[in-house]
Amino acid sequence: MTANPMASRHRWIYLGSIVLLVAMLVTGLLSFTQLHATDLANRKAKQLSDALSSAGYPVPTQDQIVRTLGEDGGAVCDDPSNALTQAQWKYGMSNGAGGPGQRPVLSDREIVRAEAIVLSVYCPDKLAAVQDRIDGFDLRDTVRK
Repeated sequence: MTANPMASRHRWIYLGSIVLLVAMLVTGLLSFTQLHATDLANRKAKQLSDALSSAGYPVPTQDQIVRTLGEDGGAVCDDPSNALTQAQWKYGMSNGAGGPGQRPVLSDREIVRAEAIVLSVYCPDKLAAVQDRIDGFDLRDTVRK
């Protein structure tokens, strides 16, 4: 029996077509996933913009919110009630001096409330744990408007 040279050419065409179709399928799935993620991030950013605006806060641009918080809240929602995050909050509520001159100050409640708004939009399941700690802070109206 002799091998047909046309059959081997057709086999390469079929294999090439299958590889091309699989590559197009993978590309389509990745594009769809990224588009869905971007849509979700834009919807959450819009929701956050509306919440901040209705509370009287200055609102960053939609693009800044999407790039910073994405669709899942990013670093804000990683573990907002852990000890390191709480220490960073308390460090941010100090007078800014270093070493022995550093003292806690009475922070403005509106600044801390903005964090709660972000958590309520991006990770509402973690808000209760943080809200308990926020309620424990001695906050005042210290910023002039």
